[in-house]
Amino acid sequence: MKVRRLRMLALPAALLLLVCAGCAAGTARFESASAGFWNGLWHGFICIVTFVIGLFSDTVRMYEPNNVGALYDLGFLLGAMVTLGGGARHHHQRKAKVLVRKEKEWEDIGAKVEEKVRKGIRKWLDESERGEGDWEEVGRKVEEKIKRELREWADE
Repeated sequence: MKVRRLRMLALPAALLLLVCAGCAAGTARFESASAGFWNGLWHGFICIVTFVIGLFSDTVRMYEPNNVGALYDLGFLLGAMVTLGGGARHHHQRKAKVLVRKEKEWEDIGAKVEEKVRKGIRKWLDESERGEGDWEEVGRKVEEKIKRELREWADE
């Protein structure tokens, strides 16, 4: 069953490669007329196919040197961006996953800090309810310190 499927896919794939190679840059078709914008766009679309074929053939090239200039270059660039630009979305998704993971780490750290603060407040409240620690003495010392600082500030 799998072999039959492969045969069914191999024929259309081979025909597509031949059609692409027939319209590739570096063929005799562009010796008489320069390649324009639309040819550049097509050559950009098929740049991967022509690159692979160009590795084994001296007549097929990825880029047509006999072109009209900036318009061909623009077409080639646009076509190549469409063909090769698929990695940008993947990079963005990967970056978003990293940001989500970092946010999760910060949330975990925040939860741990919050729990420690709650434990400290509970301990402080328990001590004050039991009468442990001399809070009147602490309050008096704080009040004296504030008065001392205010006098120094006022005397300046």
